[in-house]
Amino acid sequence: MSLLILLSVPLVASLALAFIGDRKFAPEVNILGSAATFAAGVVLAVEVYRNGPMLAGGNFFFVDAFNVYLAVLTSFVSVTTAIFSRRYMRRELEHGTLGHRRIRFYHAMFQLFIFAMLLCLLTNNVGVLWIAMELATLSTVLLVSLYRTPSAIEAAWKYFILCGVGIALALFGTVLLYFAAEKVLGAGGEALLWTNLNEVSSKLEPTILSLAFVFLMVGYGTKVGLVPIHNWLPDAHSEGPTPISAVLSGLLLNIALYALVRCKVLVDGSTGTHHSGDIMMGFGIISVLVASFSLLRQKDIKRMFAYSSIEHMGIATFAFGLGGPVATFGALLHMLVHSLTKSAIFFTVGHASQMHRTQEMDKIKGLIRGNPLVGWGMALGVMAIVGMPPFGVFTSEFLILTATIKDAPLMAPFLLLGLAVTFAALFRRVQSMVSGEIPDHQKRLKVAHVPVLLHMSLVLVLGLYMPKFLSGWFHTAVGLLK
Repeated sequence: MSLLILLSVPLVASLALAFIGDRKFAPEVNILGSAATFAAGVVLAVEVYRNGPMLAGGNFFFVDAFNVYLAVLTSFVSVTTAIFSRRYMRRELEHGTLGHRRIRFYHAMFQLFIFAMLLCLLTNNVGVLWIAMELATLSTVLLVSLYRTPSAIEAAWKYFILCGVGIALALFGTVLLYFAAEKVLGAGGEALLWTNLNEVSSKLEPTILSLAFVFLMVGYGTKVGLVPIHNWLPDAHSEGPTPISAVLSGLLLNIALYALVRCKVLVDGSTGTHHSGDIMMGFGIISVLVASFSLLRQKDIKRMFAYSSIEHMGIATFAFGLGGPVATFGALLHMLVHSLTKSAIFFTVGHASQMHRTQEMDKIKGLIRGNPLVGWGMALGVMAIVGMPPFGVFTSEFLILTATIKDAPLMAPFLLLGLAVTFAALFRRVQSMVSGEIPDHQKRLKVAHVPVLLHMSLVLVLGLYMPKFLSGWFHTAVGLLK
């Protein structure tokens, strides 16, 4: 029942907001829809925690410790983003940046995007996963172009074309996967179910699976934002509404990485080698290095944090590729704390850009004096995202680095170099924005306090103390991904 509610609430909310999304109470409806989705996600997580993995809907849906934790994270960040967007989007409406029609479109597409991501996570069918991923892409393409400026339309087209090519390659990989499974499981939908594929992974043709993973890696890796197929991500973040930047960076990238990790488990079971892990490690470490050095030359604040997202997804991809209990545990934790931290940073970035009416970092000054919550929120967010203790990102990066030194010592210097450059680049840029005198063009705004404080508090707690239930949850997921 909770699974049905989890999927149906955002879909129903999207349909309702398509008609009432420009009304005065529409933001509250958006928040309530996301809150109901989160409540259903928590109930489902408790069921899985107590009873173990479960099938539903005639084996069409599958829930285990890996995907249910991401479902809870997705629904939670959707609530806080909806709360943030309530004031943010109303201010855009007041400034004339957006009209009532586009506000209605935004609310409807926001909920549809959440539905598509949850469907990606909870479906047991590899083909439906691909369809849901494409639905998530199409809904966010439309949201990226919401302002209808030439640069926003260009960014949306780049996003659509690059991710369209990527998803086409992922489709070919899915076809190859089905081709290998059909010989063992027979023709029909049964050969596309994750649960069936896991049971017979050792019987699947290793050559076909290895080839399929190459296409899946490039295809879904495009959605993750891995180098060299990352170019859409900085443009999409800089030109779309800030709430969409928060869910793109904090959620969609996780969903694509989830699909890759599921595929890696199948390929490892078929080949009995570390071939897929080596590919993921290569893409991951290159992404970390390219993104970290790209941070040094950014002038737009949202583009800068977009490259930070590429770097962190590179770290998580590298860790999943490295494998082993410590690296995999660190990767799961890293996905969680990165999502919470990066979305909180984008919340403060949205407020800062509205206060200064620009996204150019050279024109953003005196945030701590102008609005202490925004200034300190951005400062603490950057401290957390670069891995300073005692925040949770430090814990996850420490686990990943420890596993790297033990299992792949030659990769450790490259990982450390990427982390050091990122640390220097982000502090160099953010220090000048949060400090200094208040410029004349800065405006005081009422900001959404709750999302930033809640996210940063959770990241701080996770750096100091890991709750027993969450630790057990992650250990169970690690066991599933061996």
